[in-house]
Amino acid sequence: MTLRQIHIPEPSPNVGLTTILIVDDEKIIRDLCKKALKGYNVLLAGTCSEALHLYENERPELILTDVMMPGGTGIDLLRHVKKLDPNAVVIIMTGFAEKEVILNALKEDADDFINKPLNLLQLKTTIEKGLGRKRLKEELANLKKLDRLKSNFLSLISHKLRTPITSISLFLQNIQRGLYEPDDPSFLQNAQLIYDESAYLGRLVADLLTFSQVMVGSEGLVLEDCDLNSIVTEVLQQSREALNKPGVEIDFSRCDLPSLQLDRGKISFALQQIIDNAFKFSGDLGQVTISFQAASDKVYIVVSDTGAGISQDEIAKVFEKFYQIDPDNTGQVRGFGLGLFYAREFVHMHGGSIGMDSDPGVGTTVTVMLPLH
Repeated sequence: MTLRQIHIPEPSPNVGLTTILIVDDEKIIRDLCKKALKGYNVLLAGTCSEALHLYENERPELILTDVMMPGGTGIDLLRHVKKLDPNAVVIIMTGFAEKEVILNALKEDADDFINKPLNLLQLKTTIEKGLGRKRLKEELANLKKLDRLKSNFLSLISHKLRTPITSISLFLQNIQRGLYEPDDPSFLQNAQLIYDESAYLGRLVADLLTFSQVMVGSEGLVLEDCDLNSIVTEVLQQSREALNKPGVEIDFSRCDLPSLQLDRGKISFALQQIIDNAFKFSGDLGQVTISFQAASDKVYIVVSDTGAGISQDEIAKVFEKFYQIDPDNTGQVRGFGLGLFYAREFVHMHGGSIGMDSDPGVGTTVTVMLPLH
């Protein structure tokens, strides 16, 4: 066997280093700052426009800028950067007497100040403080994001639970008041509806437990040899949506595929969401087709239905967290809007991709690509 020699480029010496942008129209000051900041990846700019270009392309962790420069001031740079990223850290170089400059910089949310002429020890200390402040800002932003997600999720859960609980409660109150006779046809009809609502509540709780396990176990992959044919077969056998649509025909074409290294639980979950949706958004009659297409280095799993379909505007949103499709405009879509979000996350974790094509009234096709190696 002949081995082909592969050239692997040497990593850049600046890879992994914190990037700092120094902005000053005096070259000697830029050079002195760069020498003093060994251990950092230092970018240099002499004008406000040059600094903005570097910031947009390199996204440094911290900017140290002079105030007075040709073509725009450090305050202008501060204002533009904060619009791009409110959590960006910008330190202003200024003199003791420039009170108006300091006030303007504070109004634009400057993070710190350093006096001229520069003291190199003070420069290093101010940079370290600024970077520490950035880490705190990022942690706070993450906590706020998690808090918003938690609040949205709790609001969604309470909304989903409220409707069936209200229906069950009203039915029991009517029984307590003697408004139903045991042989009343409406009693039997409503009893069936309440049974369906209680079964739906049970499914909601089961889905909540599933998603809690999915969220906890979404950090990494546990790979094993897997057969996609057997995974799809198991998913179809366990699909509640398929069971509820006996009039929807299943066309599953098995295919000779090599064994893939997959996290079985995560890929099963992803395919479960896609296949369930194919049945969920089909009418009482129709067809769901599942097929494989193998290439030299990848395999495609194609799931098509003849259901309601969705508009092109919605295709871009269906993989977002909590987004739900409501083709009948009922305002009462069941589920949590998390299935396709995690399906995409898990497919991406395997180095694959997921795409959707759909036309209203015609149907939807979802294609999952997984690499063979």
